[in-house]
Amino acid sequence: MPAELEPTLAARVPATVPGVVHTDLLDAGLVPDPYLDENEAVIAWIGETDWRYETTFTWSEADAAAGDDVLELVAEGLDTVATVELDGRVVARTANMHRTHRIDLTGALAVGEHRLAVAFDAPIPAAQRVSEALGPRPCAYEHPFNAIRKMACSYGWDWGPTTATSGIWKPLGLRAWSTARLAAVRPLVDVRTDGDGAPTGLLHAHVDVVRAPADQSALTVTAEVGGRRAEVVLEAGATSATVELEVDDVAVWWPVGHGDQPLYPVSVVLSVEEGELDTWDGQVGFRTVALDTTADAEGTPFRIVVNGTPVFARGLNWIPDDCFPHRISAERYGTRLGEAVAAGANLVRVWGGGLYESEDFYAACDSLGLMVWQDFLFACAAYAEEEPLRSEVEAEAREAVTRLSAHPSLVLWNGNNENIWGHEDWGWKEVLGDATWGLGYYTDLLPGVVAELDPSRPYCPGTPYAMSPDLHPNDPHHGPTHLWEVWNQLDWTAYRDSVPRFVAEFGWQGPPTWSTLTRAVHDDPLTPTSPGMAAHQKAADGDLKLSRGLAPHLPEPQGIDDWHWATSLNQARALTFGIEHLRSWTPVCSGAVWWQLNDCWPVTSWAVVDGDGHRKPVWYALRRAFADRLVTLQPRTGEIAAVVVNDGPEPWSDVLRVRRLRYDGTVVGEQEIPFAVAPRAAATLVLDGATTYPTDPASEVLLAEADGRRGWWWFSEDRDGALPAHDVEADVTRVDDGYAVRLTARALVKDLAILADRAAPDARVDDQLVTLLPGESVTVRVATTAGLQPEELLSPLVVRSANQLLDAVRGSGAAS
Repeated sequence: MPAELEPTLAARVPATVPGVVHTDLLDAGLVPDPYLDENEAVIAWIGETDWRYETTFTWSEADAAAGDDVLELVAEGLDTVATVELDGRVVARTANMHRTHRIDLTGALAVGEHRLAVAFDAPIPAAQRVSEALGPRPCAYEHPFNAIRKMACSYGWDWGPTTATSGIWKPLGLRAWSTARLAAVRPLVDVRTDGDGAPTGLLHAHVDVVRAPADQSALTVTAEVGGRRAEVVLEAGATSATVELEVDDVAVWWPVGHGDQPLYPVSVVLSVEEGELDTWDGQVGFRTVALDTTADAEGTPFRIVVNGTPVFARGLNWIPDDCFPHRISAERYGTRLGEAVAAGANLVRVWGGGLYESEDFYAACDSLGLMVWQDFLFACAAYAEEEPLRSEVEAEAREAVTRLSAHPSLVLWNGNNENIWGHEDWGWKEVLGDATWGLGYYTDLLPGVVAELDPSRPYCPGTPYAMSPDLHPNDPHHGPTHLWEVWNQLDWTAYRDSVPRFVAEFGWQGPPTWSTLTRAVHDDPLTPTSPGMAAHQKAADGDLKLSRGLAPHLPEPQGIDDWHWATSLNQARALTFGIEHLRSWTPVCSGAVWWQLNDCWPVTSWAVVDGDGHRKPVWYALRRAFADRLVTLQPRTGEIAAVVVNDGPEPWSDVLRVRRLRYDGTVVGEQEIPFAVAPRAAATLVLDGATTYPTDPASEVLLAEADGRRGWWWFSEDRDGALPAHDVEADVTRVDDGYAVRLTARALVKDLAILADRAAPDARVDDQLVTLLPGESVTVRVATTAGLQPEELLSPLVVRSANQLLDAVRGSGAAS
């Protein structure tokens, strides 16, 4: 550690449990916030340092007189390579952040004071040491995160800082018990439909118990759900049982947008004749889930089917919402996941470089109707299959599958993120030779655990994966696909180059909102590549890719303000383009899962909600692209077609009005097409060439409208077109929760936005990225606690449009 800190840190630092070293040092004022400026590098030494937690406790005469058969120290989460000591004696060594450790202390405590210590090996040297012992294996980043069972992204990722920490990150405490305790409860559900169509809910409560040494009692396991109760007796020596119950006329759980999310409390009690020994309480939702991968004329689908109904996955990838996950409250989980639902999502994928999230996460998804795709925790690396890693992998998988089995939102187990693809395409084969790399986990161990403990859910070996070892893992015609070559090498218009069956990852970067950026980065001057900005851009050549991605579409930004707006806008356009393309091909394509929903700190990334929880402009684009009803203009066989997508529960019948307009609003081509689209379907409507062929591409646009939904086709890129100067009339009115801003276009205005957080950091708008024809108006509500003057909300840096970016290089423009 730095010499100047040695005298301070030689003394004891108060520790919070649950907590980690980083947050304790922050609370003590001993280190700067790693989320700000270049502080990540300043405190990198924490991950190179051993740490020791100590406390004392008293074992009273009453505790000793209780006469319990067993005493355990239960550590729900130790991060990561830890030695547990009691009164100077080593009682356990652990090496897995992702599992609970129970340490037997029966007979170890005399009446009086005791000292408990947990010593943590420095996490970066620990990973390096284990990697050398197992044999180094390829991984995507500098540190060998694949060598130990620790949250992989804590070693740094292309959106996250290196904050490899140590600590007691989940609760730790003593538990005393007698006779027996519940070791595991897995309440698995099914739904049976009787002849009259009334659904019956089936609950199979699988229960494992642990007995005290030499116990031979007859135990009773009782389960209750939906007003039904049943019990099973475990005779002497038996340690497992299954209690089965039926709930007549059950209310079925559905994903959001497909129905309601009724939840049924479940209670499991372990008892003997003399009384209760242990209890478990949770909730279930009755539903069925399957994965349709039956080969068809287009290849191999990857279609999630809930209660017999195929569901188009409108999804978002989830990363840990904080580099220090113990700081994430139930309220924060609910807020962040609520942002996904508010944007029209029905699925979140818990990515394999993070965590099996807390119960609060899955409970929120249960209530919201968000389907959960859960990765096992393997990402972007080759993993040794030898001991001691193999036993740790199996133990954590068994615990995770057991713990999460009650949640109806969980619809899919997935073996890994990009590892099968990496082995095929990233040069691993030459490096590995005959060494193991994880395939046995994905094709044998993990599916075996799921089949044994949770056969009610489907399992996929990985993503991307072509559902066959004989096919390239990232073949878009088979199974889930990742489309990263678009961001890494191409333009976002390349999303149309293929029609994948299911896209589990695709994305485009944009900066955080202005208030988040300027809270975290204080460079003077602030530029896209100034030191603090560079520290908050983790993607390889990220700034170059942002610039390359702007060049075909928008003029070169004139300064940091225009750069921030242009890159934010380009991210929103990339998302819109990709998702509308994928949804237009339903049912051939059955899922679009954007990378990503959230950030763990303030950073330029692919997220739609930034590290401070602020909605980026791309969030509003996502809400439009994920709406139940969508009108989009798409190329089909060399022509422009209108595709009407109906992912709602009711048929959609209307008349599509298609107009070709000059930028001044003059109609130069028009047609109307009646249509009728069944629920969960799409219709492609052929358009008349007289309507779709422009006479002046630089100053014409094609607009399709139905039921208030609009689809646009721009014949030229903004940088090459004749967008008029930004000319918007504005009026501000005070309302209860903030302000109503009425904006009227005096000329065509494209992607009009109010970046309200530039006026007040807490300000949030209800709409953004609206394109208006001349004379059209929109009223945007700005919610804020700040008292603002109209001119603050109408500043040219707050009221923005694509037109302004052209004005900056043309030297023109009218003030708002």
